[in-house]
Amino acid sequence: MTHASASLAPPRATRLIHVLFAIQLISMGAMEMSGPFWPLRLRALSTSNLEFAFAGVAVYVGPMLGIMLTSALWGRIGDRTGHKLMMIRALLGLALTQLALAWASDVWAILALRFVQGACAGYIAPAQTYGVGIVSPSRRARLFAYLQVSTNLGSLTGAVVGGLILDNATFFWINFVAGLLCLCCAVAVAIVLPDLRAQQPARTDSPVPAQAGGAGANAAFLWRASPIPGLLGIVGILLVSRTITQTPFSLYVSATFDADNWVVGLCYGMLSFGFVVSAALWARYFENRMRSEALRAMTFVAIACMALTLSAALTRHIAVFVAIHFAWGVLLGATTPVLMSLISRAAGTVHQGYVLGIAQSATQFASIAGIALGGWLSDGPGLRYTYFFVAAAYAFAVAVILVLSRDRHPVAGARVSVRQ
Repeated sequence: MTHASASLAPPRATRLIHVLFAIQLISMGAMEMSGPFWPLRLRALSTSNLEFAFAGVAVYVGPMLGIMLTSALWGRIGDRTGHKLMMIRALLGLALTQLALAWASDVWAILALRFVQGACAGYIAPAQTYGVGIVSPSRRARLFAYLQVSTNLGSLTGAVVGGLILDNATFFWINFVAGLLCLCCAVAVAIVLPDLRAQQPARTDSPVPAQAGGAGANAAFLWRASPIPGLLGIVGILLVSRTITQTPFSLYVSATFDADNWVVGLCYGMLSFGFVVSAALWARYFENRMRSEALRAMTFVAIACMALTLSAALTRHIAVFVAIHFAWGVLLGATTPVLMSLISRAAGTVHQGYVLGIAQSATQFASIAGIALGGWLSDGPGLRYTYFFVAAAYAFAVAVILVLSRDRHPVAGARVSVRQ
């Protein structure tokens, strides 16, 4: 087996990254076609308010939980069998479960299928790992930003297409079309993308020594003496801060500004739009910085997020609120993609799939925690304090980043990326 990035000419590698972008945009857009409309479907099928209240949360948490529990396993298998195979597996899982959901007419069957969907799918981690094998280490931040832009664009377009389908047809056709699109993406991966697998290098990017004890000893060392746990903690805290508003968002905007539904949607979309606009620019900014420099800059990003969300909590002007969400989205472009590139760099070549699988599990757990925390904190009278809670979470994130960036541990000392 040959190292992917060494076996591809730069123009071909660039074309393959564009193919990954397109496949991720279509497949993630297909999944988001049904995303905003599950409450409508579940309300029609539920037999009681209690069942609907539970199902309305579980239908979103279920896939996250499935991904969280299985991503590390799929990543480890991908390190051995190749991540192209894992992408095909994930897309086939999405296709089959979406087609099954098209015919599901029972609330509990839908919830079970959504959990299985997450457990069998998990497309993003193998796609990221495959991309890491194509690009040079110095460009990983751009790769993660580019693929996350694809996901955000898919979310925006998928919701619109799903709404158009629902306006003109039944919910069945949303899931049926989504299943067919995912099936087409699986076929595209199988035909277009080459099977490139990384070999065991003589010298890795991470501080994992080639010593007696085999892969198990190296993997244990990866967690004991690397920046990865600390970086995962920062990613998790920032995601919790971001997702606190997920559950109460529409209620907060409607109650605070007496806004129409299209304005609520506009506010919600501004966050993704800001991310799409800024992610590639942030990736270039952080591209060749020392890890300690990157974390110091991340401190200022978190402080700015805290200031913006505090302003959102105080404003009573909807135009200002919309602008704040756009600016917040711009700042979010500097968080997860950059931190994921640092994690990828620290993982080295051999453990990419496993570590990025762990990272995806961690992000899903953080999202679940943020959604649950936001629902609990904002319940009843607490709704008007939602953005104060978010600002407080960012203040905690600032403290954690400061502690980790000042530590003499490898979190602060190693280089983010180097030219090869």
